[in-house]
Amino acid sequence: MVYFNDKRVTVHLFPLFCLMSRLIIFIFAISLFLSCSDKYKAFKSNYSFISKEGKPDYGDLNYWAAHPSKWDPSDSIPKPLHNESRDSLVDIFFLHPTTYTRRIKATNAAIDDKYLNAKTDYSTILYQASVFNQQSRVFSPRYRQASIKVFFSKDEEQNEQAFTVAYADIKIAFEYYLQHWNKGRPIIIAGHSQGSKFAERLLKDYFEDKPLHNKLVVAYITGWSVPKELFTTLKMCADSLQTGCICSWRTLRNGYVPSYLKFERGNSFVTNPLTWTINDQYASRSLNKGSILAKFNKLYKHTTDAKIGNGFLYVKRPRFPWSFLYLTKNYHIGDINLFYMNIRENIRQRIISFNKR
Repeated sequence: MVYFNDKRVTVHLFPLFCLMSRLIIFIFAISLFLSCSDKYKAFKSNYSFISKEGKPDYGDLNYWAAHPSKWDPSDSIPKPLHNESRDSLVDIFFLHPTTYTRRIKATNAAIDDKYLNAKTDYSTILYQASVFNQQSRVFSPRYRQASIKVFFSKDEEQNEQAFTVAYADIKIAFEYYLQHWNKGRPIIIAGHSQGSKFAERLLKDYFEDKPLHNKLVVAYITGWSVPKELFTTLKMCADSLQTGCICSWRTLRNGYVPSYLKFERGNSFVTNPLTWTINDQYASRSLNKGSILAKFNKLYKHTTDAKIGNGFLYVKRPRFPWSFLYLTKNYHIGDINLFYMNIRENIRQRIISFNKR
């Protein structure tokens, strides 16, 4: 009941309350891990370059989202970590996830799309690639990534063509990197989502049963499955110190399996990034050393627990301010961010182990 002009009037506020609540939750969910608003338009002026024939030129640093010879968002360090020691003992070759989410007909992104390049750099390169910058040189090529719609399309021929274009760029970038900048240095291969899909192919083509395997410190294949039959000599890492091996996980709320992943039936290897083991031992929140979420300079400790099951990494709802509003059960966008400090520490551990070997 409310009063209007001294008269009691019945007002049905519950539907309005529900609508407003859903709107708040939706906005919060969109902005939690990586901000994807039109703020990227402010950075477009930094990306005014025109490709030749629509193809990347990896001799030009414009075609690297991250590169040690220029400043880029992967060089950013969260404020609580400003006093940590830094080095550049190994190289990271990081393949970024899908940022091409526009609803247009093209199946592959234009390599010189100003808005998309800004969006890539100030989302995944800032929030994900930066996890590797304490003791590594970070290389991350721009590539004609497949559109998000390709991953849900039933047109197999079109999809394969889109993936072929994207991976062709990545191979050229990696070969250019090996020829001009690697100079025999140890390598970490890393990716997320679409980037991990191509990281697996890169591992098959250049590392498995190849001399380059001896230079592999570790591979972090996040946000994408590693089918149990995919590799033969490349193995999953069994602990936090093993090198020349693979770590992989996809993060979901306890008990949840997205409809498009139910066909897998547990046929994927999984790493627990809190213990770096591949068994189903439960790891409590106390082992989570810190997450970097939407506020890059804010470190949240003990946000999630973790347990492997059914080919996925399962966690309880993450804990951070206002997290009770975050209703999604798929934490794909936070595969790296939720375990930011654990990954950062593990990179250092494996580099030390690799050098001892």
